[in-house]
Amino acid sequence: MEKSENVDLEELKKFSSRADQWWDDEGEFKTLHQINPVRLDFINQQIPLKGKYVLDIGCGGGILSEAMACAGANVIAIDASQENISVATQHARENQIEINYQNSLAETFAESHAETFDVITCMELLEHVPSPSSIIEACSKMIKPDGHVFFSTINRNLKAYMLAILTGEYVLQLLPKGTHQYEKFIRPSELVDWCSEYGLKLNQLSGINYNPILNQCSLSNSTDINYLIDTIKS
Repeated sequence: MEKSENVDLEELKKFSSRADQWWDDEGEFKTLHQINPVRLDFINQQIPLKGKYVLDIGCGGGILSEAMACAGANVIAIDASQENISVATQHARENQIEINYQNSLAETFAESHAETFDVITCMELLEHVPSPSSIIEACSKMIKPDGHVFFSTINRNLKAYMLAILTGEYVLQLLPKGTHQYEKFIRPSELVDWCSEYGLKLNQLSGINYNPILNQCSLSNSTDINYLIDTIKS
């Protein structure tokens, strides 16, 4: 991997060690499998993916990358973890899905991909890196004028702490303990301000309502916990 400017090495090690779990839809990443159709619908509502050139940043094992490719997008997907990229590449190959997976950081990738993509997605990554704004800046460099950049992350408030960490990780054990750190959660206003700073104008903001008991997920007007934003390069 290239120089590790904007990567938390402990976070990288943590997710790399779980790489073989990505495609177990009843395993540690069950929640991501369940919310993925909602994430895909949100993206398609803002810009139809068919025929678009898409970059998926922090792709993990490729859950969203594969869904976008199956929706007709031309997908390049990057991740800081070589283990994740290996798992994602193998799964796509086994399912005959064409995706260009690369082991890279967003900042490094941006150096050679200025104004290249119609759509950029960065889901559940900003709360795991030392400098979220650095990734947002990289996205701004790589997106075409009028292109769409999507982010998803977790709000920073008491409700999010109680449900995402205490309930999600410790009570219901939906995720391994220590998956999230509360101080790295991001308020929507903070994310919108960072995006605006780099020429990404807010187009749509939506919460995600997830019921782990009923295994149901839907878009919501409430951004108290998980939320998605769509921005457009001005």
